[in-house]
Amino acid sequence: MSDPNAPTRFNEDKATFTVRGSDTPDLDAGVAAIRNVLATLPARPGVYRMLDARGDVLYVGKARALKNRVTNYTQVERLSRRLQRMVAQTRAMTIVTTNNEAEALLLEAQLIKRYRPAYNVLLRDDKSFPFILLRADHDFPRIQKHRGARRAKGNYYGPFASAGAVNNTLNALQKLFLLRSCTDGFFKNRDRPCLLYQIKRCSAPCVGRIDAAGYAELVADAKAFLAGKSTEVQAKLGGQMQEAAEAMDFELAAILRDRLRALTFIQGSQAINAEGLGDADIFAMANKNGVIGIQAFFIRGGQNWGHRSFFPAHTADVPEDEILAGFLAQFYEEVPPPRTVLLDRELDEAVLLGEALGGQAGFKVTLSMPQRGTRRKLLDQAKRNAEEALDRRLAESTTQAKLLREVADLFDLPEPPDRIEIYDNSHIQGTNALGAMVVAGPEGFRKGQYRKFNIKNPDTIPGDDFGMMREVFARRFARAQNEDPDRDAGDWPDLVLIDGGRGQLNAVKGVLEELGIEDVCLVGIAKGPHHGRDGREVFHMLDGREFQLPVNAPVLFYLQRLRDEVHRFAIGAHRAKRAKAIGASPLDDVPGIGPARKKALLMHFGTARAVRNASLEDLQKAPGVSAAVAQQLYDFFHAR
Repeated sequence: MSDPNAPTRFNEDKATFTVRGSDTPDLDAGVAAIRNVLATLPARPGVYRMLDARGDVLYVGKARALKNRVTNYTQVERLSRRLQRMVAQTRAMTIVTTNNEAEALLLEAQLIKRYRPAYNVLLRDDKSFPFILLRADHDFPRIQKHRGARRAKGNYYGPFASAGAVNNTLNALQKLFLLRSCTDGFFKNRDRPCLLYQIKRCSAPCVGRIDAAGYAELVADAKAFLAGKSTEVQAKLGGQMQEAAEAMDFELAAILRDRLRALTFIQGSQAINAEGLGDADIFAMANKNGVIGIQAFFIRGGQNWGHRSFFPAHTADVPEDEILAGFLAQFYEEVPPPRTVLLDRELDEAVLLGEALGGQAGFKVTLSMPQRGTRRKLLDQAKRNAEEALDRRLAESTTQAKLLREVADLFDLPEPPDRIEIYDNSHIQGTNALGAMVVAGPEGFRKGQYRKFNIKNPDTIPGDDFGMMREVFARRFARAQNEDPDRDAGDWPDLVLIDGGRGQLNAVKGVLEELGIEDVCLVGIAKGPHHGRDGREVFHMLDGREFQLPVNAPVLFYLQRLRDEVHRFAIGAHRAKRAKAIGASPLDDVPGIGPARKKALLMHFGTARAVRNASLEDLQKAPGVSAAVAQQLYDFFHAR
């Protein structure tokens, strides 16, 4: 198979066939549009996209032979009701040819994640998976938690099911291998050991308490452990402890004993016995009343690195094996696959999926359904977990649906809200001000749709909460009007909650009236007469009504949880902005001054203020500063 990351892997521009039609849903019109495309379709592997009259993607599919696969959509009587509805809305198709079917499968997963079509099974998960990174760009490598693109040089271990699983493992690894977790800047400026050395979680290479060779040995042991060789590491530590005891070096023996205890703790904390399995992912599916739950176990080096439940969307009337195959393709679009994937059912496309994932990973990936032995026991355990997680999900959904009905009754909504937006501001005496928006729906918080708004309007007075809220709403809803004026993309709120009282509510009302928006339900949540200590928040409505709820009302607890979540998000975003601002410098704003020159200038002059006040001649004397750069610096600070 060709390189999956090659820039010429797909040839979309040269293989696009588009036919437009009317925007009225019509089954005959959809079939006619598809037949027009068939006239130019090659019998080659590729990916097709069904588009509606506006160009929105309805469905993404792959095919070994495009002409044969797309022909099936013209045989309406053989299609399910779901696919008939899709064909009735289809007015155009986009075709992308690929070199083989495996490449088509990978491209299909990419396009589904990009467009999130209404008729594809969707992996509903907003969060990336955390990894452990053992960096390789320093003489004393750092061990740390990592999310996002894997650009830093080093060894990545994961995925872990959650940040909690990573943190627990990192804490145990620090006790076991005494590797540093501090940043390079912190490491460079130490002149005495930090607290982690005192509590025996670091070997303090920053101040020479361990040499490079000794630290390299700790790194090698950590790599062996994370690769699944914990027995070898345990035997090595046991031998070293025995030698230290025989040499009457009891202090060293005690340190080694504590490290052995940490290793034993890690081994004993494994929820499942995966010894001998190596690197593997285990997936099991449960289906109750048409709701699908998928349980995933992550095994790396024979160690359990956690489990997570997934609940794919758009699964109605879709065969279970097709749901699982689509889920796996999207899941591994971002997560590197292991060599072994265990499934609780046979997939028709197991060989193809293994070929595609193997070409992406650079080694053979096998998908199988074990029938007996340890692997079967692990699969049965995953199956039980999937069923239990689905039961909890259904119970929570029932409770959530009841709460949303109560919210609708409370605020006179025509139906339970599908999208609730909650807003808050955060600042300290007007500095580093920002607004925050969190989103909730029937399934809970939608963290991938949270937004923060830096307050940047010069007319907004620092510390003016009303002005900040006006700016946030003006930007949020002006953009919504431009991007989704018909309100059919699901991004318009059914209910807006504002952390504030009558003043904030009136400020927001004025903004929406200026934009011509009068049908969004706005509610202010203000602390009661005892400043919220008694849980008696006051709810402010646009029509002037104010009311409180009984302190033990479930809907009050739900609304408080929404308000607390936006408060948490706003404060966290504000702290991050403030921390970034603390390290900022006036030199950051000077064009052409990068980190190296900035450092050289600060080392030469001492402070940014001294650089700003320096004469042109003094700037020219600074190391690494040419006459042109010195003139640019001088002009920037003395423009007036």
